Amino acid sequence: MQITVDGFVAGPNGEQDWVFVSGKQDREALQQIVDFSVGLAASCDTILLGRKLSHDGFIDYWKNVGENQPGNPWNPFGKLMVSHRKIAFSHTETAIAGHNVEVENGDLATVVQALKNQPGKDLLVYGGVNFVSSLVSLNLIDEYYLIVNPIAIGAGLSIFKERKVLELESSMAFKHGKVLNKYVPVSVGS
Repeated sequence: MQITVDGFVAGPNGEQDWVFVSGKQDREALQQIVDFSVGLAASCDTILLGRKLSHDGFIDYWKNVGENQPGNPWNPFGKLMVSHRKIAFSHTETAIAGHNVEVENGDLATVVQALKNQPGKDLLVYGGVNFVSSLVSLNLIDEYYLIVNPIAIGAGLSIFKERKVLELESSMAFKHGKVLNKYVPVSVGS
């Protein structure tokens, strides 16, 4: 998930225009982020989405990149997004258009725990903010991959609603100023 140095994943109204305002553009750094993203996506076989992200064009966008943009550096990632099983969580929808898309209306904690117990590869979560925040609050996230952007926006939306103790497992800095951090939750005894 993209995040600002002051801890926001979106502006107050969901804006993410700050994601590409990091100053220097660096093809090598872009390729490193693409390679990491492709590797992470290849390690999973199911993508969890919130209803809003499903309707905001996520599925169609990656389908277009994977099927129609062979020269785009994100093309391999787009192909994975198309081929993977996608489960969109919703309280109101019963169907969402797209290849390999299922809608889940059940209790979030129960359904995600059941999915985690199924055989297969890892689950990968792609927001939105409220959906990810719910997963965080329910302690359903096993690994956090946060791309810290060298920008502060002063106010916005966070995926963290309460204290979470995380341990840094790895970190990779890029020339354009972004830093990819992998964190795992730490169990804090009472």
